[in-house]
Order: sequence, then structure tokens, then C-alpha cells
Amino acid sequence: MSYKILIADDEPEIRDILRLYLEKDGYDVIEAADGIEAMSAINDETVDLAILDIMMPGIDGYRVLRNIRENNNIPVIILSAKSDDSDKILGLDLGADDYITKPFKPLEAVARVNSNIRRFYSLGAGKLNQPDELIVRDLKLDLGSCLLQQGEKTIELTSVEFKIMRLFMESPGRVFTKQQLFEEGWGDEYLESDNNIMVCISKLRSKLSDGGNAYIKTIRGLGYRLEK
Repeated sequence: MSYKILIADDEPEIRDILRLYLEKDGYDVIEAADGIEAMSAINDETVDLAILDIMMPGIDGYRVLRNIRENNNIPVIILSAKSDDSDKILGLDLGADDYITKPFKPLEAVARVNSNIRRFYSLGAGKLNQPDELIVRDLKLDLGSCLLQQGEKTIELTSVEFKIMRLFMESPGRVFTKQQLFEEGWGDEYLESDNNIMVCISKLRSKLSDGGNAYIKTIRGLGYRLEK
């Protein structure tokens, strides 16, 4: 199967180099030069992963990301010259799965795309006797729809949040290190200074009732666990 990648960036050189490397890796690529074109592509095409620049004319990447997350759970990678932690946190908080700062190495970008595609779409591939859902206390995770149910409340998850919750709910009570969580969620080598895990855990807690503190516990010096 050939996956379709949307590249939304107002710099033709960026789109050209990404297209070259992604097509060489076997992907189909569609391009958008601004946020309006990106929104049209998402609505009109079957896009498997989106690469979004933040500072695009018409509609910025953050608004495009919000629109995607209202209706779609596909992996989204933010590509931006903004390298401050606050910008990264905002992008991840809005539902991005990954964040690449400019200037970047094309091979690194392709590796990130490969990682997100593999981690996201392999989840539904299934194995014999794989359960359709995971249940811990009043939490139910539907592995097909990627939706989390807490009692009567339905919680939509980003692809990274889904992978983290799946890991937690497959082994409730087990402590997972930041490295283990990062490698599961992002599929990359963990960097000690990376704060993506902290942001993701905070976001998951905020989506659960009572701030999620009764569910996801911080084990000081070790990592995190889901309470049984």
C-alpha cells in the first residue's frame, strides 16, 4: 500500500525537497502552498499523514491542525522555524504527533514520517486473538476507533495519546520510564531533555475526569503508571 502524504508549506523549495525524498521512499505526495489549500486537500483527499508549516498565509498551521483534529486522527507533523519550547508545546497540545524545526535534514524528516506511519497504521493491522478493546477500571479503549471511554464520557485521542494509553492499559500497574513511553509514542530515540512526554501525560490527564490524577500516577525518579 502506498500512503499519501500532504506537505503544506508556503516555501516551494521545502515542498520540492520533501516530495523528492518521500517519493523516493515510495509515498504519494500532494502539496499545499497555504492553509486554505491544506484544508481543501484534507477535505477532498484521503490523506494518511500531514506535514504542516505553522506560518502559512491565509490560514496558519495551528488552525489547520485544529480543523484536522475535529474530524480526523491521522498523524500530523509540525514543520516550523519556531524552535521555542512554548511553540512546540502548543503544537503538541493542539494534537500534533511530532515537531520538526527548520532547518532540517530531509532524511530525518523522512525517518519521522516512516516512524509515525508505521506506529499509527500498524496498530490496526491486528494479530490473531488480539482484543478489540482494553478495559481498566471504568476506562475502555477501543482499538479500532482509537476512542477512549470513561464511563459514559467519550474521549478523542491523538495517535500518540492513543499509543501511550494502549501501553498503559495493556499493563496496568506497571511503571513505564519516559524512554519507554517516548519510544512507544513517537518511535524515535529518546533525548533526556525532550519534554514531549510531560506534555502528553498532562494532556491525557486533562482529558480524564478529575484531572486524571487518580489514573495516571507519577512515580518520582522512575516514570509513570496507570493505576489498577
